[in-house]
Amino acid sequence: MAKDASFDITTSVDLQEVDNAVNQASKEIAQRYDFKDAKLATVEFKRTEGLVKLSSDTDMRLRAMWDILQSKLIKRGVPVQNLDAGEPTPGGGDTWHRDIKLKQALDGETCKKVVAAIKAQKFKKVQASIQGDTVRVSAPDRDELQAVIAFCRGEDFGVALSFGNYR
Repeated sequence: MAKDASFDITTSVDLQEVDNAVNQASKEIAQRYDFKDAKLATVEFKRTEGLVKLSSDTDMRLRAMWDILQSKLIKRGVPVQNLDAGEPTPGGGDTWHRDIKLKQALDGETCKKVVAAIKAQKFKKVQASIQGDTVRVSAPDRDELQAVIAFCRGEDFGVALSFGNYR
């Protein structure tokens, strides 16, 4: 009997591309005319925390900075579905802040949604199981696995899924 083929469903963000996009956004903000007289306009990337922090002196500039950062991230190929942008919050001394968290792994609820969606499609002999922050899908037939990948790409689970470890 042949061994089952399998693959893993995960999500991730390329932190180097995020760093590059933050640097590009910072340069554009420094050169733009509407930020010329700004007292505060910073984009900070905290790699270890998976967090991008925007700070500005007005709410309007903060929203413009968010638009600039989003466009740079899209150009660098970073999935914006994996960004969890908080609401702009006023800080002390006439400042505004916004924290953007990066989703670097599937959370438990998203894993459950993916497994439930796969099982609801009733693929032949396909098994989906949660293993930490990944979903392992296995089946004896590789064509069934390809069908599962095609199905998952067509669904919206709130994050950009990536498929790897195919064997």
